Amino acid sequence: MRFRTLLLIALILLIAAFVALNFESILQPTTLYLGVTNVEAPLGLALLGMLVAVLVVFLLALVYFQTTHLMEVRRITREANEQRTLADKAEASRFTELREFLRTEMQATAARDTELSGQLMQKMDSVQAALATTIEQTGNGISANLGEIEDRLDRQLPSGAGRV
Repeated sequence: MRFRTLLLIALILLIAAFVALNFESILQPTTLYLGVTNVEAPLGLALLGMLVAVLVVFLLALVYFQTTHLMEVRRITREANEQRTLADKAEASRFTELREFLRTEMQATAARDTELSGQLMQKMDSVQAALATTIEQTGNGISANLGEIEDRLDRQLPSGAGRV
């Protein structure tokens, strides 16, 4: 328990002990002036009744404020839970959007890779064909040059001397 609660309980017990010890004096009648008229009644009992009335008013106010506070806390907790749920849904939505974006980008990258691979294969085929043509032409050129050199040698050398 809190210190204030213990202090309040101790104070109430002290007042109850005081009333119990002086109960006969509290019940002795006296003349009380109520503003308009005089009344014969026990002063201690009237004061004790007023103390009880004030105590009841304070207890009712305490219950009212505690109830209001609890209702406010429940409302705020409910709103916080709703906001948390909305934030979770938004985050899940962002993850879904990110996943879709990445999937689209991966598909686009795969399509570009396939296209570039096809283009590379076409270029390699054309380079290979050009290389084969160049090799064939070079071979033909070398054969023609060799044939020409052979003809020159045949013309310059006497017939039959240079042949083995």
